Amino acid sequence: MKKLSSLLVASVLGGALSLWAFTAFFNEPTVVFTNQANQSYAQRTSNSPIAPNMDFTFAAEMSVNAVVHVKTIYPAQNNNYSMLEDLFWGRGRAYSQPSISSGSGVIISNDGYIVTNNHVVENAEKVEVTLNDNRSYTATIIGTDPMTDIALIKIDEQDLPIISFDNSDKIKVGEWVLAVGNPFNLNSTVTAGIVSAKSRDIDIIEDNMGIESFIQTDAVVNPGNSGGALVNVDGQLVGINTAISTHTGSFEGYSFAVPSNMVKKVVDDLLEFGTVQRALLGVTIGDLNAEIAGQLKIDNVKGIYIGGVNENGGAKDAGIKEGDIIVGVDGSPVSKSSELQEHIGTKRPGDIVKVEVSRNGALKTFDVTLKNLSGNTNVVTKAENDIYSVLGADFIEIDNEEKTKLGIKNGVKVEKVYNGKFRRVGIAEGFIVTKINHKTVNKKEDIINYMNEIESGAAVLVEGYHPNGKAGYYAFGK
Repeated sequence: MKKLSSLLVASVLGGALSLWAFTAFFNEPTVVFTNQANQSYAQRTSNSPIAPNMDFTFAAEMSVNAVVHVKTIYPAQNNNYSMLEDLFWGRGRAYSQPSISSGSGVIISNDGYIVTNNHVVENAEKVEVTLNDNRSYTATIIGTDPMTDIALIKIDEQDLPIISFDNSDKIKVGEWVLAVGNPFNLNSTVTAGIVSAKSRDIDIIEDNMGIESFIQTDAVVNPGNSGGALVNVDGQLVGINTAISTHTGSFEGYSFAVPSNMVKKVVDDLLEFGTVQRALLGVTIGDLNAEIAGQLKIDNVKGIYIGGVNENGGAKDAGIKEGDIIVGVDGSPVSKSSELQEHIGTKRPGDIVKVEVSRNGALKTFDVTLKNLSGNTNVVTKAENDIYSVLGADFIEIDNEEKTKLGIKNGVKVEKVYNGKFRRVGIAEGFIVTKINHKTVNKKEDIINYMNEIESGAAVLVEGYHPNGKAGYYAFGK
């Protein structure tokens, strides 16, 4: 089980929307993913009170058989010590022992496709799936998306029970939902609660490209529930349970699920393209409140402030400007960045969205064609996404004026830096890459092509220039 950042402390987020905001709370609980490590234990918890005459048996019967137990086995680590071996070899002799974690998954097709969380199967050497009727299988990982914490796995079986997707946009705060999963290795556990909030950003996905817009519920979720189903009273999938707010590591009142619309988009992309087609609006944004509005000297405190517009993004092409305030998208009002992230997160490059903004008090609507990380609407291959993920950077091509200023004939500029190789070796935004392993870089596609030619583990030499004209040389292993 992974402990990550504190609940509700807003930070700078990048990727699809590049969010900035400022919020702080005292005595924050920790937000943790709800997969479970080796230990198994039980602890009393109090379920949400059930309204009189409420009957959830139909929803439970529709979903419990389609929720599976997922056990992941990780490579052995030399971090344990045998007291018996100490008698023969002396203290400190290490031995290898594989580690095991567990979570849940949801069957979404009769032929064995299963949705779970990325953090449940990430880096696993082996994934085992056990159905509610105790049949067990070895699963294949089809694809993963760390940005939404969703993964797709598959077992070789037919005629399996499934849970059908519902439209998570329709679910309302106060609506009853059930959480179905395998907490503490207790198979087929069903708990009930209500939707407490929507579009909740809890700052748990560490990557700057992460998209967070969770459904918050008070249905009891505990370690082992990760990847399990959040269903409505009709037994339809409205979310994938992912995290809890806790001081102790166990449920204390709130759990969080990835909305089903985002899950379905990720699954469809993985099945069709082998990788997620990430759509970008091309703006840097931040939530408004009275304090920030006062600092910016604007009257409107409801909406999403645009602090910057990317040069090669769809928003700039459509006419959106820095200082505009986004108040709606595709006819629906939006008041916080996570709502906008969720909506854009269900789109693909090339899709057109209607963005309504307030500019100097006047409302304007723009048709924005969403683009990918490369600044176009082409389908991004898995190889491209893998390279961008490894490098942790976005690139834009530079014009002749900038080339002349620096006295260079070629190169592409690092537009943004995320978690990856570039950040670790010190390559910053604005650096211009002119060569990779002594091969000339003229356009962004060259970076992908050259990186694909380099064998895993081999050295990568990046040459280029800083914005001040000083030459830079960086090396790392692929």
